Amino acid sequence: MKLTWYGHSAFRIETADAKILIDPYLIGNPSWTGGWEGLAEGVTHVLLTHGHSDHISGAVEVLGKSGAQLVANFEICMYLVGKGVSDKKINPGNIGGTVDCGGFTTTFVQALHSSSFPDEGGLNTYLGNPGGLVLHFPEDRTLYHMGDTDIFSDMALINELHEPKIGIVPIGDRFTMGGAVAALACRRFFKFETVIPCHFGTFPMIDPTAEKFEAGLEGSGVKVALPKIGETITL
Repeated sequence: MKLTWYGHSAFRIETADAKILIDPYLIGNPSWTGGWEGLAEGVTHVLLTHGHSDHISGAVEVLGKSGAQLVANFEICMYLVGKGVSDKKINPGNIGGTVDCGGFTTTFVQALHSSSFPDEGGLNTYLGNPGGLVLHFPEDRTLYHMGDTDIFSDMALINELHEPKIGIVPIGDRFTMGGAVAALACRRFFKFETVIPCHFGTFPMIDPTAEKFEAGLEGSGVKVALPKIGETITL
């Protein structure tokens, strides 16, 4: 499995059977200046954890160019169909459900956050419950993208049900759990082999580095992977 970080919570996951973009904040992302057109090439799936602009800005464009399948909750799927995404290319689900994506499955799990998108006139469109995404691959380790969330005790149940070995963890504080709490979540509730922190360093109001998260996992045996923005690593 190969993973590329595009800043904030935007990742590309490549396996033998799929090229997946998760939360492709590729337009308006101050951490990413590489555009979206090239990244859309060959994408087979676009997965969205929730509807905030710093997670879905770029999704419509990527889906239109690539013809990829959209995997998201029902509200987001219908909202983006209204923005021009093909209704033949959606694969909706909701918390507790698992959908077959062809080559892997995605399970929607709880996240403690909110979900909406700003429309004209300053109004926000509600876009369903936020979630995390658990990706099961037939011949690779299970990956859990937590989305935006605080710590919650049912993370233990997510671990019991899915046993993820790779975690993508928000750590920036203010809008998600901070680095120390995120490290506690990883230590207490999971048996991750590798964790990749995200949702930090993008805006001045969130933590600029992953130092608190790294410090919190010292001595745990969990590998903290910190790819540079645009760098591809093998997991």
